[in-house]
Amino acid sequence: MPFLSLARSLLIACFFMVAGCDSGPTFQPLGSGARVLAFGDSVTHGTGAGQGEDYPTLLAHHSGWEVINAGIPGDTALKARERIHAALQQYDPDLVIVELGGNDFLRRRPAPEVKEDLRSIVQAVKQQGATPVLVAVPQFSVFGASLGSLSDSPIYAELAEEEQVLLIPKVFSQVLSSNELKADPIHPNAQGYQVLAEGLIERLAKAGLL
Repeated sequence: MPFLSLARSLLIACFFMVAGCDSGPTFQPLGSGARVLAFGDSVTHGTGAGQGEDYPTLLAHHSGWEVINAGIPGDTALKARERIHAALQQYDPDLVIVELGGNDFLRRRPAPEVKEDLRSIVQAVKQQGATPVLVAVPQFSVFGASLGSLSDSPIYAELAEEEQVLLIPKVFSQVLSSNELKADPIHPNAQGYQVLAEGLIERLAKAGLL
């Protein structure tokens, strides 16, 4: 892992301390070579950074897992629920990381509808016999974005509790709250993806998956 500046180290430590306050389910560790499906939109795809700087690639390097990047720029939870079954059948993953909802919020879809689309995806993953992991996405807020103070949409914590799935909270919201860590208002830059990956790894390790 590249050397981190003191400021960035403190920023990441702050993210981890905040995320570490949340409890959640625990699991048996996935071994090296486990197949993981990163299922999401442009943030999963890696828009805003260079090749190999996306969070699925960084996660694969750290974990030894086979991480498949199934991120489609512009994808919504509504559209993704139509492709999840085919992706599960194609890749037969052990674990699925779901990062979706941002484009739905930008289109001003009602949050309860987005939540039910995400629930359908999570339940499809469970039915396949894989473990779902849900990445919390910031709720749409022009005011929050202008102040650099975005927060997770509450639907993610609600859904994680209702479906008893592992949640990766707060890290994505705080990445997009820092100008140093984003390429544009909705995408991390290379540093931002590094922080996102590290927050994800921290949470997966705490839950026992790593």
